[in-house]
Amino acid sequence: MRRTKTGILIVSTNAASHTKPPLKSFPNNNFIFRSTSSSSSSFLQTIPESDTKSISNPLYNLLPRNKNPNNLVNLICSNLKQESTHLALLQNDIKGILPHLGAHEISRVLLRCQSDYSSALTFFDWVKNGLCLRPTTQNYCFIIHILTWSRKFSQAMKLLSELIEMVKDVSPNDDVFESLVLCSEDCNWDPVVFDMLIKAYVKANMIREGFRAFRRTVEVGFVPSVIACNWLLNGLVKLSRVDQCWEVYEEMGRLGIHPNAYTFNMLTHLLCKDEDVDKVNAFLEKMEEEGFDPDVVTYNTLINSYCRKGRLEDAFYLYKIMYRRYVLPDLFTYTALMNGLCKEGKLKEAHQLFHRMVHRGLSPDTKSYNTLICGYCKDGKMQESRSLLYEMIGNGVRPDSFTCGIIMEGYGKEGRLLSALNLVAELERFGVPISHDIYDYLMVGLCQENRPFAAKSLLERISQHGYLPDIDVYNELIESLCKCDYAEEALVLKAKMVIQNIKPNLVTYRALISCLCKINRSVDGESLMEEMVKSGVPPDLATCRALINGYCKERDIYKAESLLGFFAMEFQIFDTGSYNALVKALSENADVATLMDLQDRMQKVGFAPNSLTCKFVIHGLWKATVLDKKKLNVECM
Repeated sequence: MRRTKTGILIVSTNAASHTKPPLKSFPNNNFIFRSTSSSSSSFLQTIPESDTKSISNPLYNLLPRNKNPNNLVNLICSNLKQESTHLALLQNDIKGILPHLGAHEISRVLLRCQSDYSSALTFFDWVKNGLCLRPTTQNYCFIIHILTWSRKFSQAMKLLSELIEMVKDVSPNDDVFESLVLCSEDCNWDPVVFDMLIKAYVKANMIREGFRAFRRTVEVGFVPSVIACNWLLNGLVKLSRVDQCWEVYEEMGRLGIHPNAYTFNMLTHLLCKDEDVDKVNAFLEKMEEEGFDPDVVTYNTLINSYCRKGRLEDAFYLYKIMYRRYVLPDLFTYTALMNGLCKEGKLKEAHQLFHRMVHRGLSPDTKSYNTLICGYCKDGKMQESRSLLYEMIGNGVRPDSFTCGIIMEGYGKEGRLLSALNLVAELERFGVPISHDIYDYLMVGLCQENRPFAAKSLLERISQHGYLPDIDVYNELIESLCKCDYAEEALVLKAKMVIQNIKPNLVTYRALISCLCKINRSVDGESLMEEMVKSGVPPDLATCRALINGYCKERDIYKAESLLGFFAMEFQIFDTGSYNALVKALSENADVATLMDLQDRMQKVGFAPNSLTCKFVIHGLWKATVLDKKKLNVECM
């Protein structure tokens, strides 16, 4: 193990040798390919295949020139050669023979226009947009070759991307790579088209197809450019296709494609994601052997990786080496180091590094400030976080949703939500946008601290600016109001929900019914229960228990028994707790006859007594006996 001249700690490894010789250039006529097939179905009509027998009919020669199908290609090409092309006018003149314009005729026109890409493109657009026909894969390949040969790469790339989408959606059996090779036998072409194909697949997020195109390009003897390889590597890295990344890299070495800084940085990033430091070191040694000097991106990738793993000593060693190698650290470098220090709880050192960054002429951005603010918030140092926030705004750096969110959470953990509310009001005055998630967090937090009116006041204020809470926030507010027995305010809030087309759910109704029953308004609770059932929300055990207990507390035993049977028969809710509440209420009245009749009726419904039921019954019998004795003694006196 040793350090390289770049200062990176490495383990020496021998570079793998490549024994396979490079492929020779590919002659088109030495390979046999499958013929392409095309299918179609969408808003564009399918281009018919040409009927060569009917077009060669000699009787057609007796027709006028613009009515002879044999002249179709000549007529179109003549029109394209004019200084002012009027295909729309030509379309009207030859409308009788246009049905004979098939895939073969389109290809013939394109091939005759290949020295004039503008005419070829005009014709191709006319076929698609003027005639509303869908060109075949072969037609697309011809126009792509023509544009590529003419070095009109952006237009060729656009059509290549269009072809890929068409094949994927309409003609999955077509092979774009094979069609491009096959069409190259009949027209001028440039091998760069295969680079473009790889890039087009990656842009379309079809990485597997891009990798396959890369392999086939190599197999037939073409050498992709380093740019095409980088595009493919970038797509593979995003999908964490590690093995395929290294296969592409090894193939590049075998073919003599020299990697550039972008190639090495992507692979370094891939190795850092894999978190195998030894592999990273070996790869960096290989980079140096090939004459590549790490740039700021390389160092940043490594420093960020070391900081994530808690290897701050190695990260700061590389930071010092950057200056020795005349590679100036940038904002990303400092932010990564500050983040590593904050994770270790070294906030003082992180803030000092922040000042050093500013002293060296770098202007902190939102992410730099967020890193420090997050560190202070997690350490409970809200005053420092707030000061940094004001400094951030004063320096013209706009806080984002993460900045505001992390400070709000910091105040929440400290139990200082009112301070958070005041800060939100200040930020609004500064013109800092506050996300709905932050408002949701504050309202839910206030409700959980039993401050429903503070939450309600916040809702009323921000609703004027278009904020609309979802049902979960409404339910938090309603539950908090109900816990504090503010039933009327909770009902008003539920009415606002309905006005805003937010349908109350079980949580909404359960909180309201429980509250109403607790404050001796069981009749209103029952009405809400009926509304809930009509709206398609079935009651649950808690709703049942709240209503039974409410009526028992109000001494309406008949209504409690009626509801208990209703919940059992209609919703199969057999709550022994509610049943026992009813038994207990009757036992307190010492009404033994009614108590025994109740047990008989409830057993028929499906309720079975338990030990607590027996205890209440015995208590009722004992109380009745005591009352009878007292009555007898009075009579005897």
